[in-house]
Amino acid sequence: MTRIPKSVAIAGAIAVALIATALLAPWVAPADPTDIASYNLIDSELPPSFVAGGEARYFLGTDNQGRDLLSAILYGARVSILIGGGAVALAALLGVTLGLVAGYFGGWLDAVIMRVGDVILSLPTILLALLVSGLARALIPNAASASWAPFILIGAIAIHEWVQYARTVRAATMVEVQREYVRAAKVIGLPPLRILGRHILPNVMSSVLVIATINLAGAILTEATLSFLGVGMPPTYPSLGTLIRIGNEFVFSGIWWIAFFPALTLVIGVLAVNIVGDWLRDRFNPKLRSLA
Repeated sequence: MTRIPKSVAIAGAIAVALIATALLAPWVAPADPTDIASYNLIDSELPPSFVAGGEARYFLGTDNQGRDLLSAILYGARVSILIGGGAVALAALLGVTLGLVAGYFGGWLDAVIMRVGDVILSLPTILLALLVSGLARALIPNAASASWAPFILIGAIAIHEWVQYARTVRAATMVEVQREYVRAAKVIGLPPLRILGRHILPNVMSSVLVIATINLAGAILTEATLSFLGVGMPPTYPSLGTLIRIGNEFVFSGIWWIAFFPALTLVIGVLAVNIVGDWLRDRFNPKLRSLA
């Protein structure tokens, strides 16, 4: 039985707690920060309750619009996690599919898929995401609305991240294709789709799981960066990046809590997911496992 290091167990517990709390935000948050009618400018920029001048009903204080900051962080983390998770799922689906096809069939199909991937990797993640988001906003009239923005962000992030999955799965598929069980499946006449789905795919999923865990933290950071730059979620529907951008405008005025607590939540969440992802990578690395 594999012994999980204490640091990894703590990081995993923190990650699970943050994700669960964020996903349950509509039920555990003290208020709904997406309800514009509930905004009260009289209560704007109140400090946390444990600081002089704070009120007990606002544990982490309020932002410049009078929203309860704790509620805004919970809803913002929920948005960031859902968008990050959606981007990872879409990238994994696209990358695994293309990687299986490229590794199994090879030839010109493999060359085309890999060259497209090389071109995409030559562009920085944020630059490509900004380009995709800008094109979407130009083509879709309501692209900046809360109903369209999550899907655009998911696509903008996934379009860069699928290449990692495709390269890893392609390499693993090329190894599996040479094994006896795949050759036997070809000899008895099994169709390629069945060979890929029932025989090769299960043997490459461990690598996909590791990449997905590590990429989840990166996708959340990318979403936060895009929202911080103003091309993510609208200000009325907070994400962690949006809250940090709003708080950044007031931090030098002594109103530090609007930016500090969302940034702290983002750092803790990303760090916890990265620690778990690094442990999974080492755990499923056969070379490191043989040295243990």
